Amino acid sequence: MKLTAVNINGQRHLALYKNGMLALLDDYGIKTTRISSLSGEDFKKINGIDDFKDYDFSFESIIDRESTLMCIGLNYKSHVSEHEGGKVPETPVVFTKSNNTFAGSGATVETGSGLKVDYEGELCVMIGKKARNVPEREALDYVLGYFAGNDVSSRLMQYKTTQFYLGKSFDNFYPNGPYISIDEINDPQKLNIQTRVNGDLRQNSNTELMIFPVNTLISYISKYITLRPGDCISTGTPAGVIMGMPEEKQRWLGNGDRVDVSIDSLGTLSASFK
Repeated sequence: MKLTAVNINGQRHLALYKNGMLALLDDYGIKTTRISSLSGEDFKKINGIDDFKDYDFSFESIIDRESTLMCIGLNYKSHVSEHEGGKVPETPVVFTKSNNTFAGSGATVETGSGLKVDYEGELCVMIGKKARNVPEREALDYVLGYFAGNDVSSRLMQYKTTQFYLGKSFDNFYPNGPYISIDEINDPQKLNIQTRVNGDLRQNSNTELMIFPVNTLISYISKYITLRPGDCISTGTPAGVIMGMPEEKQRWLGNGDRVDVSIDSLGTLSASFK
């Protein structure tokens, strides 16, 4: 199933999504606005829904404000090579983005002046149940679903100090969605991922090329941090970001640009920049 979060007349709703049409869950007595709070009984109701309507809506973040987003750096060898002196990490590189970055598909991202704003198309994973010290062989059992994310970054601020946090955490710097796919993806390491800027293909890869696959990431993080339902892991980006281009070809994101991240079975996440 494909679930999404939308804004209709200023209110957040969860909805079943199909070809641009919605079935609002609160019409079926499901009142939560957190995807991770849906119960087994809720999912039974959702499985029986087949009445979709046309609404005037905008997408909201799949990740809710109470959840933690952990991001993985340097998780594709092709992207490692885009960093000067980059070395393949021996363990996952984990950092966070603040919840003010969470935005839905179609969001507008401000780029500021001279901040070298870049895109990073990524597969994101939402945790469905409490995870602590999870073995790799069981890790995917803790996944609620998958969706697309764009780890927008100010390269100027990211590398101004040794900490990535500020350069990764401007408002709306993690557009995500447009929906989360639940119980539809058997193998998260078999997904094509592409990023386009104004229609120009910039990133073209497959999740099978991750250095640390999804099950390894969940197992590794859960050794040190208890993952809660709703927490998410953004699994890193492949080559093709602006930072990896020769300096004379670098054109940072600015007013009028549009970035689309497409992943097999997960639709296309869009964001505009100004």
